[in-house]
Amino acid sequence: MNSPPARPDGDARVIADSLDQPELFGELYQRHAAVIHRYAARRLGEEAAEDITADTFLSAFRTRRRYDLARPDARPWLYGISANLIGKQRRAEVRALRALARTGVDPVAASWTDRSDSRVTAHAVQGPLAGALAGLSRGDRDVLLLVAWADLGYQEVAEALSIPVGTVRSRLNRARRKVRHALGGVDPTLVHDATEMIGHG
Repeated sequence: MNSPPARPDGDARVIADSLDQPELFGELYQRHAAVIHRYAARRLGEEAAEDITADTFLSAFRTRRRYDLARPDARPWLYGISANLIGKQRRAEVRALRALARTGVDPVAASWTDRSDSRVTAHAVQGPLAGALAGLSRGDRDVLLLVAWADLGYQEVAEALSIPVGTVRSRLNRARRKVRHALGGVDPTLVHDATEMIGHG
């Protein structure tokens, strides 16, 4: 005797239910808009983050029928949409990172710089780190920042970017190697702490 298919859990349930009741999709927004906004703000600044967040959820709503309901957590999917939208503004991101690397001044992060004493310690790596991030390919930067800022695991990054886990590993290793070199041998796993202060990072 066959059992009925399992009812989706978590975010997948919300997405499935929203197919018949579109207003329920707002629950997904309530759950995840803040983290998507924070990620976009770190990469492109506060003003652009508003648009990226809105466009991420609009795109998610429009394509929700294609969502894999076997995945209860929609965060990787939403981060993937966000990363693609940010990628369309790659020039602006790279330009801001290069300006930060050159001058050490980040207008995007200006409001963040006095938030804690730990930022003073990280200040020394701000320029080199921004330069290293600007020098990464889009794919390598997306992987590194999804791990460092979105706190996604390898499998989640693979789902977000629709790439194999092996590609995530190779891109992350390459990005870490370049960051380590730019920071004079500093452990690139510290990129999470240091990039907190650079605003797009």
